[in-house]
Amino acid sequence: MPPMLHAILLLAVAATATSASAATAPAAARNSTSNCTVPLPDAGIVFAAFKNVTNFPLPRRPSCRPVRRLAYPSRNLAGVVGWAALGNLSGLLTVDLSGNSLEGDDGFGGGALWRAPLLRSVDVSRNRLGGALRLGASARMASLNASRNGFTSVVGVDGLAAGLVVLDVSGNRIAAVPEGLRRLTRVRRLDMSRNSMAGRFPDDLPPLDGVEFLDISDNNFSGVVNSTWVTKFGRSAFLRAGNASSLVIEDNPPASAPAPAPATMTPPSGRKKHKRVVLIVVVVVCGVVAVSAAVAFMAGCVACGFNRRKKGGKKAAAAAWEDDEVAVGAVKVAATAPVVLVERPLMELTLADLAAATSGFGRESQLADVGGRSGAAYRAVLPGDLHVVVRVVDGAVAGVGGDDDGDVAAAAAGLRELARLRHPNILPLLGYCIAGKEKLLLYEYIEKGNLYRWLHELPASSMDMEETGADMWDTTEQNKKSIDDWPTRYHIILGIARGLAFLHQGWAGSSGRPIVHGNLVPTNVLLGDDLEPRISDYIHPMDSNNGEVAPESDVYSFGVLVFELVTGQVRWDDSTVSWARGVIRNRKSLNIVDARLREEEEGGIGGAAKTTMTVAEREMVECLQVGFLCTAHSPEKRPSMQQVVGVLKDIRPAPPPAGGAGETP
Repeated sequence: MPPMLHAILLLAVAATATSASAATAPAAARNSTSNCTVPLPDAGIVFAAFKNVTNFPLPRRPSCRPVRRLAYPSRNLAGVVGWAALGNLSGLLTVDLSGNSLEGDDGFGGGALWRAPLLRSVDVSRNRLGGALRLGASARMASLNASRNGFTSVVGVDGLAAGLVVLDVSGNRIAAVPEGLRRLTRVRRLDMSRNSMAGRFPDDLPPLDGVEFLDISDNNFSGVVNSTWVTKFGRSAFLRAGNASSLVIEDNPPASAPAPAPATMTPPSGRKKHKRVVLIVVVVVCGVVAVSAAVAFMAGCVACGFNRRKKGGKKAAAAAWEDDEVAVGAVKVAATAPVVLVERPLMELTLADLAAATSGFGRESQLADVGGRSGAAYRAVLPGDLHVVVRVVDGAVAGVGGDDDGDVAAAAAGLRELARLRHPNILPLLGYCIAGKEKLLLYEYIEKGNLYRWLHELPASSMDMEETGADMWDTTEQNKKSIDDWPTRYHIILGIARGLAFLHQGWAGSSGRPIVHGNLVPTNVLLGDDLEPRISDYIHPMDSNNGEVAPESDVYSFGVLVFELVTGQVRWDDSTVSWARGVIRNRKSLNIVDARLREEEEGGIGGAAKTTMTVAEREMVECLQVGFLCTAHSPEKRPSMQQVVGVLKDIRPAPPPAGGAGETP
């Protein structure tokens, strides 16, 4: 009853806010369109910048709306852009002119482009630009892609140190490491491959501890690449990165704790190399043991050994796989352990096939994993062009029987039950392989990545806005590739709520037991091509203390996630949650709304002064109130996720579906 009372109170607040702003909403709407008497200079600036570029749709008339995005990738544009003019666009957020035939060697107008105060992302890859790549001071720049051009040097890169996260200058003719590169302390992705770049590794590069992707291959570096960096970035990141006499690459991994079973370790270098033992690297996050094993096999041995086993029978299998065994962590298991694909029962695969599809579970196939509670995750392409993620879970799986008593059949039955879960907002389990105590779980591979990446790491680097209709800067829902607008953020919030409500309803097969996620964070929410959220990592290892987690804990985590999506702030804990609740309690919610969302709202007002909340701002405030209810200190005062879904749908009512069909809860 208390959660229902809270939901009713929230609806009452929403109704009050709606009635208070209903009378002024039409006037505000008129102010945003017809009351614009002084056009902005943006249309003229764009005209001046692209007047010498063929195939660019020049603006036809002045506009009262600021230019925020210029996205014309692969439009057969040719000519020289007036970059200096674009630097005068005070509202410009992103530029994407990739895949064209643009020319010029003035270095972005001598660096004048970077005067645009709100500029966050620039992509000019795959053009014919040359000369010096001149950069300038810009506090908001997060992503720069200038790959596959003809730049010969980079000047002023340290001016982007305040916020640059992604830098790609691969495939140019740059002769030296850019001066000041070491100051890019926030960069996460750095690609300088395929240049003729001279420099010293790692001294001339940014601090590598915070870098997630690095590629310096095909250059002229000197120095020492120790095994730590080889392990982290993969050997391919350093292929032909320097002369063998000047760049030393260490292959041996650093010494680690003694392995529990010496028989599973990589053979010493003096032993015969015809043995083909596949070692799967398992990194257990919440298990008791963390095992780090090397992969010791000849190039192509996995596929070769598997083919020989199929052709030569048991004797050939023993020669190729050492008695048909594969080492998974510290335990040898049968290479013939079957892989079960729930929706493709006729596809016959084994653990050996997974090893072959992941290059022996090597570093080049391993995915960065910052939110999972299971072991390492690997990308694989299975027959039929089926792209999957293979996640290793060590030991018992929460909610799946058969682990304590070694009953493989019971464990398989539990996984099959979980695989029957289907909902648009959860990531389905496609299949599994039970190999000893390890479970290899197969999921659909989601190309776009997780919510954390889109919300905090690449807030504007993947936008793809195009002109529609009469206004060349209008956008459509179909072309939207950003989460910097309120309708998309709301859609993500509602989708997560629906997925979590589905798990809590106990719709797991015939058992009717609810599934409690227990670790709902942005890294465990993946975004599909349509930016539809899909909850992942709800199948995870059993907690070491076997403690039961209640659905109310998920409700609290959802409330925190709502705070993060509406405010745009990162790293939430008890103190920041308490702070946000205080702001909401004092009716100051708009003060903590993400500035990017406010910019989107203000972009269409045409300079008119605002005296009331817009409809979108009212919805943001009400969603923060939902987060307030979900983060109540007493679990019994928190609403159920089914109630949360109902409240969210009332905040932003959707048109009835065609034919009167009901929608997914």
